[in-house]
Amino acid sequence: MKVNRFGQAEILNTDQINLLFDKGFVKPRDRALFGLCLYTACRINEACTLFTKDVIGLNGIRPKLLIRCLNTKGKLNTREVQVHPTLHCYLEEYNPITHKPYLFPGRHGLGHIHKSSADRLLRIALERVGIEGASTHSFRRTALTRMSDAGVPLRHIQSISGHRTLDALERYLGVSEHHKESAIATLDF
Repeated sequence: MKVNRFGQAEILNTDQINLLFDKGFVKPRDRALFGLCLYTACRINEACTLFTKDVIGLNGIRPKLLIRCLNTKGKLNTREVQVHPTLHCYLEEYNPITHKPYLFPGRHGLGHIHKSSADRLLRIALERVGIEGASTHSFRRTALTRMSDAGVPLRHIQSISGHRTLDALERYLGVSEHHKESAIATLDF
């Protein structure tokens, strides 16, 4: 994984995001998978291990998706995250097989897609569009940093990210004092 000089995944800019989702990802599955990482700020393993029923209900895509604690890094808290309209479109385009337990089935329909396979898909897409220095974790850092820069309250960002403490989140973001003010922002790319 390529990282910046502080040991953290690179943050993507708007042009890179647009290029990647317009021309880098050629399959609806890949747009849905990495759209989940970008629009919910989840880790790649959290996206890979999502249960279909936690994203798709009887009436279609749920307004909020569920990231179960058993699939999170610390395995402490289940999180509900609102589905952004762009992510909703990616999920509709993907049109997953709803009788499969996992939203992103693994090879031959067994289990779920492995995070190393997702990493390979991303590397191919990044190479296709000529973006260097990004990794699967770049989507999470991009989303959380954009929320912070837009003035979204840190407690709200923490509830989305699953960080245990505000201190951990601030170190992750390198947040300055002016970012702590309340503001409502959206992740429009």
